[in-house]
Amino acid sequence: MSQMPAHTLESHLEELQPQLTVWRRDFHRHAESGWVEFRTASIVAEELDRLGYQVTLGRDVVDEAARMGVPDADTLTREEARARTQGAIERWLPQLSGGFTGVVGVLDTGRPGPTIGYRIDLDALDLEESNEQTHRPAQEGFGSQNAGMMHACGHDGHTTIGLGLARLFKALEADLSGRIKLIFQPAEEGVRGARSMVDAGVLDDVDVFIATHIGMDIPCGEVVCAQDGYLATTKLDVRYTGVPAHAGGRPEEGRNALLAAAQAAVGLHAIPRHSGGASRINVGVLNAGSGRNVVPASASMKIETRGENTTINEEMRRRAIEVIEGAAQMHGVSVEYSLAGEADTCTASPALVDYIQRRIEGLPGIDVVTPSISEPSGSEDATCMMRRVQERGGLATYMIFGTELAAGHHHQCFDFNEAVLPLAVRTLALLAFDMDSL
Repeated sequence: MSQMPAHTLESHLEELQPQLTVWRRDFHRHAESGWVEFRTASIVAEELDRLGYQVTLGRDVVDEAARMGVPDADTLTREEARARTQGAIERWLPQLSGGFTGVVGVLDTGRPGPTIGYRIDLDALDLEESNEQTHRPAQEGFGSQNAGMMHACGHDGHTTIGLGLARLFKALEADLSGRIKLIFQPAEEGVRGARSMVDAGVLDDVDVFIATHIGMDIPCGEVVCAQDGYLATTKLDVRYTGVPAHAGGRPEEGRNALLAAAQAAVGLHAIPRHSGGASRINVGVLNAGSGRNVVPASASMKIETRGENTTINEEMRRRAIEVIEGAAQMHGVSVEYSLAGEADTCTASPALVDYIQRRIEGLPGIDVVTPSISEPSGSEDATCMMRRVQERGGLATYMIFGTELAAGHHHQCFDFNEAVLPLAVRTLALLAFDMDSL
């Protein structure tokens, strides 16, 4: 790809900066959880279409069978109606309806060159945002309007960065070659969405793939070229079904689903950690019973396993299922479990990491360039996108842009320094130029 004068980029970036703040605060105010990002996705599609990108969305980029943890039909219908009242772009909603909220924009320069894919996640968390006046979004009037949904991980910033890239690449199209592919992914939280886009073939023509995140306990001014520490993970929804009975009159006729779930919860946390590397297990939710004097006939749990590599996670998952099924047998109840999310581990491509390090050292606003970090730190479903690109001979990495945080990720007072937005747009855009040196 050709080089581009730095002053040209800076001029466009300066013009773009106020819009970045507007976008970020609008998305924050209208936070939408996984698979219900109807408003967000429609605004993304509208902007990409207005700029002249080739836009595909909905079932064309999201494989229905590969979706995980999708809300029920009533929730999807209710949230689509809510999005419509909050300014969703009507003409895109039929394609997004039912929770098919992925959007892909392609800028084809018509000149030979690689296809560069950028993953941008859209979704918020299932979390009630703080309304304390010490919390800047509440203080300045852009706190989430949607009950139980909050951008507490920075995906509102990610979506903003993606749209910033879209505008910048279009403005600089004459200096580009090859194709730019902006992949706006739903349902990253709970690692539920990326696999559906992989199975839809979205990554199959990508030669170079970059996923990004802001924050992640990285200080402002530091950029990490590769985060290799993501754990493989499996998310399971578990439901026990027993037999109700009068707890005082005929307790022996009941089959206690609550006890089965409680037995499983204790047993799951008793599974030994793995000697081959980092491993995790957690019961995050347990709900059971219907009344004080009724033997509980139903119980549900949300659990997760994690492992430093896929082998370790698979072993943790196997042991977890043994415990879940054993608890059911012990208490004479039935059990069903379903996959609610899943992600792999993946290692960045060394050649791409080296290229990024060379390209971004010394850029304005970047004080430290860290080639890679590999400490275990949660999970990310962009790893399955990385793996697909690498399996097909391409290069992939996961970058982190450090920034000041008001509170940690997934906290009700989460907020970030918006100065990271133009920094990330500039840095990611520059990587698409002069890629012949890769």
